[in-house]
Amino acid sequence: MKRRLVVEFTKMNGAGNDFVVIDNRFYHFSRGELSRMASRICARRTGIGADGLLALGDPPSQGTDFQMVYFNADGSEGTMCGNGARCLARYAVSSGMPPGTICIATASGLCTAHVPQDPEAPVRVHVGSAKHWQPAPDLASSVPSAIGSVHFLWTGTEHAVCFVDDAALARVDEWGRAIRFDDAFGPQGTNVNFVQVVGAASLNMRTFEKGVEQETLACGTGALAAALAARYLGKVLHDTVTVQMPGGTLSVGVANPLFLEGPAQTVYRGSFEL
Repeated sequence: MKRRLVVEFTKMNGAGNDFVVIDNRFYHFSRGELSRMASRICARRTGIGADGLLALGDPPSQGTDFQMVYFNADGSEGTMCGNGARCLARYAVSSGMPPGTICIATASGLCTAHVPQDPEAPVRVHVGSAKHWQPAPDLASSVPSAIGSVHFLWTGTEHAVCFVDDAALARVDEWGRAIRFDDAFGPQGTNVNFVQVVGAASLNMRTFEKGVEQETLACGTGALAAALAARYLGKVLHDTVTVQMPGGTLSVGVANPLFLEGPAQTVYRGSFEL
């Protein structure tokens, strides 16, 4: 009988976003194989359980340190994951890459991460400029009265930012699912963030994440989108904004270059069979 392949993995989380991480420089799985793997092992009840699968790949070009390939829990490929990039940079350093500044190739472009030697210190990732800002897109679906306004921008992936008086009271799964598939966002849809302004440099946020198709404990690119939308609209006044989510806190820099900073922690290591 043919022996099954044993794959070593690391479970990581960044402010509550959790990931299964593999070193694909060794396995060389194709994107199709990674997609099927993600939908199987990210399942909460029948798999390891995660928001997505992160694969560390060989650098695709000179000047980059590694490639990040990310698949959501449903097997769809993501263009960018802010907390995933921070976790994968930490993983790369724990796998032998020198700490410091690391250049990462992602499907949405290049980003750089700063990884301290201390494994408990926060990891910061600098990302490219946001795009496609729409202060009030024309939605086909009706918006609940509890949502004050809806805005859209791209921070490596698509995000709708919905300002509410109290994020704790938002019906994230119900409202998020309706807005996520609105015709205004095209066939790819959007992530949906419910954002409460707490102060001149502070937000509370909950996210309905596409590809997971439910609320997640955190979203890095969502935190970027929320902080930028709040800054564009004059709701926050500082260059660094604290974004509190159910899983933890991230710091977002809204002046150029944009950055996302927060914890990137190893939870456990293990193996699974294919």
